[in-house]
Amino acid sequence: MPEMKKLNVLITSFLEPEHVERVRQLDQRLNVIYDVSLVRPPRYPADHKGQPGSRTPEEEARWRAYLSQADILFDIDPSHLDDLPELAPNVKWIQSSSTGIGQFIHEARYDQRMPGTVFTMAGIHARPLAEFCMMALLMNYKKVDQLNAWKQEKHFERYATTDAEGRKMAIVGLGRNGTAVARLAKAFDMVTVGTNLQPKQGVVDQFYPLDQMHEMLKDADVLVLAVPPTPKTNQMIGAAELALLKKGAFFINICRASVVDEVALVEALNSGQLSGAAIDVFAIEPLPEDSPYWTMPNVLICPHSASCSDRENGRLMDVFCENLRRYLDGKLLNFILNTELTY
Repeated sequence: MPEMKKLNVLITSFLEPEHVERVRQLDQRLNVIYDVSLVRPPRYPADHKGQPGSRTPEEEARWRAYLSQADILFDIDPSHLDDLPELAPNVKWIQSSSTGIGQFIHEARYDQRMPGTVFTMAGIHARPLAEFCMMALLMNYKKVDQLNAWKQEKHFERYATTDAEGRKMAIVGLGRNGTAVARLAKAFDMVTVGTNLQPKQGVVDQFYPLDQMHEMLKDADVLVLAVPPTPKTNQMIGAAELALLKKGAFFINICRASVVDEVALVEALNSGQLSGAAIDVFAIEPLPEDSPYWTMPNVLICPHSASCSDRENGRLMDVFCENLRRYLDGKLLNFILNTELTY
């Protein structure tokens, strides 16, 4: 009986040895290729873009040979974003380490240049993002900036803050991330309302169809943006929407900067319509030195890292290994990207 051809699984971003071994031990039908000398070294735990560098001509030739042989890729190769479809013509499935890959896949035309290839998202960042949202909100409510300033001044004075119970949190986007935010908000006894690109019941206390978003935003104490970037969501939050919030509301963006009119956001922060903001995503990254956000004491700037966790690679391996089993068994994969909807 002829020996079955093994599937070549190429790991294109850094993983710790124990995670690579976990994939190798999964099934004898897999040939796992991981050449740590050729992947970008991580700049921090669970960094999948890595520190940019150059390969020697011999190293690059070896890497291209790996790509040409690959049937499955763990991660979108950060060293060949432009020409990956041509260098890896046999790839039938790419497991991304990121969730927000839809716009990139569309703009790079991977969906057209790699017909028949399935793209799966990470689907693991909801909890860190939700914790970031609640951290930022509580820092605002408990006036942590004031406490830190007083500590520097060695100033000791009793004062009053506010709390989350009964506050209305409006969530735009009720996918995995928005759902996780709603769950934590409910643990603080907040009132949750939300809208979504597709109808989704049972996540928040009250669901509003997208065409009723303005009604949802009225008198909200907190606005959380967790919706994927699409033509429909581009600039969906502007001056009119921010004006509907309760005066002194708190703003959080954990999706993409394109969803909000940044000029209107800055104006709302300066006018006091918003008491503060926690922003993880920006139109230009890294954030330019002349950005007004840098000098706004009521803005918490996170360098697109709210989803990052030192436990990420273990969680990614849970997703990847489960998907590998499903792939080998001919089952539908988890977290498949809809390339038409881009999420």
